Amino acid sequence: MTIFRALFSVLFVLLTANAISQTIEFPEDKVKWSFSVEQDGDVAFIVAKIKIVEHWHISAAKLPKGSFGFPTSLELKKGPQFSIEGGVVEPKPIQVHDDLADEDIAYHEGSFQLKRKIKVLSEKDFEVSGTFAFQTCNEVTCLPDMTVPFKVKVKGAIATNDAKSDTTARSGSKSSVDSDTKTDEKSDGKEKKSERRSLWATFIISFLSGLLALFTPCVFPMVPMTVSFFTKQSKTKAKGIRNSLIFGISIILIYIVLGTAVTAIFGEEALNNMSTDPIFNLVFFIILIIFAISFLGAFEIRLPSKWVNKADQNADRGGLIGIFFMALALALVSFSCTGPIVGTLIVEAARQGGITPIIGMFGFSLALAIPFGLFAAFPAWLNTLPKSGGWLNSVKVVLGFLELALAFKFLSNADMTWDAHLLERELFLAVWIAIFGVLTLYLFGKIKMPHDSPVDNLSVGRVLLGTTTLLFVIYMIPGMWGAPLQIISAFPPPLEYSESPLGVGGGGGAASSEAGPEGTVRGPQNLWVFHDYDKALAYAKEVNKPLFVDFTGINCVNCRKMEQKVWGEDGIIESLKNDVVIVSLHVDERKALPKKEQGEFKVAGRKMTVRTTGDKWKLLQIKRYNILAQPYYVMQDPNGKDLSNGSADFEHTSDPKDFKKWLDAGISEFSKNK
Repeated sequence: MTIFRALFSVLFVLLTANAISQTIEFPEDKVKWSFSVEQDGDVAFIVAKIKIVEHWHISAAKLPKGSFGFPTSLELKKGPQFSIEGGVVEPKPIQVHDDLADEDIAYHEGSFQLKRKIKVLSEKDFEVSGTFAFQTCNEVTCLPDMTVPFKVKVKGAIATNDAKSDTTARSGSKSSVDSDTKTDEKSDGKEKKSERRSLWATFIISFLSGLLALFTPCVFPMVPMTVSFFTKQSKTKAKGIRNSLIFGISIILIYIVLGTAVTAIFGEEALNNMSTDPIFNLVFFIILIIFAISFLGAFEIRLPSKWVNKADQNADRGGLIGIFFMALALALVSFSCTGPIVGTLIVEAARQGGITPIIGMFGFSLALAIPFGLFAAFPAWLNTLPKSGGWLNSVKVVLGFLELALAFKFLSNADMTWDAHLLERELFLAVWIAIFGVLTLYLFGKIKMPHDSPVDNLSVGRVLLGTTTLLFVIYMIPGMWGAPLQIISAFPPPLEYSESPLGVGGGGGAASSEAGPEGTVRGPQNLWVFHDYDKALAYAKEVNKPLFVDFTGINCVNCRKMEQKVWGEDGIIESLKNDVVIVSLHVDERKALPKKEQGEFKVAGRKMTVRTTGDKWKLLQIKRYNILAQPYYVMQDPNGKDLSNGSADFEHTSDPKDFKKWLDAGISEFSKNK
């Protein structure tokens, strides 16, 4: 029963791997800021424009007496070119009494400005540097305080005697310092947070996969054998526990070395490029197919026997070295079962790039190592383990089916990148329905694999898992005719990448023959979208509508989730259809640019090579917003100027209500300024 619950848990995790979301909060995601100068002659104000997301606030600069809060500050670094006049100028804060802390608190929320007045003493232009420090709180918790450095340019006093200037910088300006285009130290904040979340997701999935690997025929019998060996060979219980712990740590080191080797051999940049490269995705597809066939029982993937024998011989040395080689022997002997799982994790980690192979191997090996330490500490628990038997092979077979299903996701990625339309949505779903349909028959005992033991009676766990798989098959069937399938929306190709983009029941080919504006194609939710920014901007000016800029990716999982779960909601789909012009810019599109548009560009402190259309849109996103994460949405007027509603992304606007609020704000602002 427990085993099949574990299998179901991993099945669910694999199907929703990229949807794992952490609860870690960061101040820069709650507060947006920009700095500017308002100047009249020799009097100037350094202005911090602050915008805080709903339900969050920051403390006032001047707190009530006795308050233990973190006051917001706007500090200026003194210089001979100016003198500081007074303290922070702030709007009247909201003041309330906190009954729990028994103190008065004062704070700001929404949008407001903080100012510091200076007197200009220099006739030449100069820079003023400073720091903006704050702590972000809501009704439940406070995030760590944050200090943001900034610099602004101030005009010399003579140059501004008869003129009033505002040096506020716009997006893309070299002098701008805002929360989307900060200094190099802060500019990658969102990318770093996304990376942290990806690493956590990799660790959790790898850990669950390691737990599942325990229930394979190559590993499970080794747990009681190894623990019993240590407890019997050790003179004391403490020494037995110590040796088992060293054994577990050795397992972790062995797999971490494997992850480190993969990262070192390929390099972080190469690993990062794997996620969108069609060749790599095709190679991954073939690898996973081989793993799947192995798990189903056609053959076993074995390492050279001399490796195993050599490790086994060194295990007889005793001491720490002997324990380490015992762990290495276990890793080599169990490779036929753990190899495909480890290979799949490495493949998925390689798609994400960076140090994810190392994190993945740590999570996997930790799950393998923990049982040895626990059972060594509590040997009586060994009696509670189920006996080895045919059920262990059933675990391998189920894993084989899961590997087979996952393989077609990689093939789909390659197909969509090449725009070959060989594995469109309907065919992909047909493959998955067939795979999980056969798995259902297997779980109910209607199909037997080569190494299966006879199944006289079905266990309760097997029946429940089989029923769950059958429900999953039934759920997918309507997707063949255009149902959105939101639970697995990140895995099949999007609705527009299908034989009938409007769905068989929604009009099919007749409806799809309706022409959209010149230069558009059918996009998500059957909306007409541009794929060229300049053409979209020209059309927006022609019809006098705001431009909805969608930085997306062909293989972007979260992009598909937003398009399926958010864009189609009532109140949103109507606005996207009637009130805006949509341009979807795929940053991973592989179409080569004309030679005159190719080249090397330096932006945001990094060097970029632009060869493809995707590179062009990637450069545009980094240059204007200093961020490279998808989906990323902004709204512009027909002149290409960003509207003041800011940006939207998967993390902050995956709730349709939040996305609608953001979208309506942009449309409303544009309507007022027409």
